Amino acid sequence: MLRDDYNFPFRIDAASNQAAQTSYPTHVDQMIRQLLLTDPGERIDMPTFGCGLRRMVFAPNSMALQATAQLLVSQQLQQWLGDQISNIKVQVLTPQPDPTQPDLDVQAVLLIQINYTLIETQTSASTQVQLI
Repeated sequence: MLRDDYNFPFRIDAASNQAAQTSYPTHVDQMIRQLLLTDPGERIDMPTFGCGLRRMVFAPNSMALQATAQLLVSQQLQQWLGDQISNIKVQVLTPQPDPTQPDLDVQAVLLIQINYTLIETQTSASTQVQLI
């Protein structure tokens, strides 16, 4: 039986007046996003937590940047969420131009695709984060 976990960001559910809950797969997805979007040093009690990907958005998009981001994300996921997910595969992709956003420079976008297995349920899942 799957357990429910606290929703992130934390909030109070209006119907129950208790901490809002979400499904376990959604909670893991939220934890991954939190890890990717947090800068190291941003959390006082966990100074090494986070990938710092937002800083990479300002670097020239190149194979070296993509390889660095892939390695950094893989290491951080293993360190911080290795007890929740396994078979982690990280890809840093160059997004395709979007005709609805003609002014968006796709070279200034980091698109991170993470495929993994939830250890608790042994089911496959994926998370995609796009940084502009």
